[in-house]
Amino acid sequence: MNLPLNSLLDRNDATENARYNMVQQQVRPWNVSGERLLEALYTVRREDFTPPAHYSLAFMDVEVPLTDDADAIAQGLCMFQPRVEARMINDLDIQPHERVLEIGTGSGYSAALLSRLAQDVLTLEIHPELAEMARENLTDAGCANVSVRVADGSKDTLPEGPFDVILLSGSVEVLPANLLPHLKDGGRLGAIVGTQPVMQFTVVTKQGSQTMTKSPWDIVAPRLQGFATAPRFSF
Repeated sequence: MNLPLNSLLDRNDATENARYNMVQQQVRPWNVSGERLLEALYTVRREDFTPPAHYSLAFMDVEVPLTDDADAIAQGLCMFQPRVEARMINDLDIQPHERVLEIGTGSGYSAALLSRLAQDVLTLEIHPELAEMARENLTDAGCANVSVRVADGSKDTLPEGPFDVILLSGSVEVLPANLLPHLKDGGRLGAIVGTQPVMQFTVVTKQGSQTMTKSPWDIVAPRLQGFATAPRFSF
């Protein structure tokens, strides 16, 4: 069915208003101030990375399921809230010459934002069907500097490294120390670390043989699959 031109214009205006409100009312108040990132949030069409069944959630401050499974969010098969995705990226201070590894591609939205900030992005997704979705979304968005690979980021070798930045797009119970050797000197790893009810976004910066760690804010987020859990006491 062909919609009248006025209807198409009204729909476009409503979408752009929703995007503007997302940035101004959700993202910026969460201490996201990087001008290049803010520009990416306006130009990368989040709705194109949102499953059609959940299009109405594209700009809302909620986690968005990526599959029809009733437990999709609990299983980590979701998009984070826009403010969470943006703040994680903001706090890693990504520069135009840097190479980024993302673990947990999802629909590809975070990778699309990263592509606007970095030289190139490798993103790993453990679920083949999500990896294929992300490839299509990223191709349609013109993100030519992003590569999507089906892989378990907790275990797979990373011959493309080392990287300037590693971002885990999901939470882990313990910091994955096995990823630190894949950072360049001066590189940063960002991950949401901990267990409910307390998790913290944690940034680890590598300086020679030393690391510096800071945890600037708290958030509870769904798990990335495959990563180690903390040892449990038994009696």
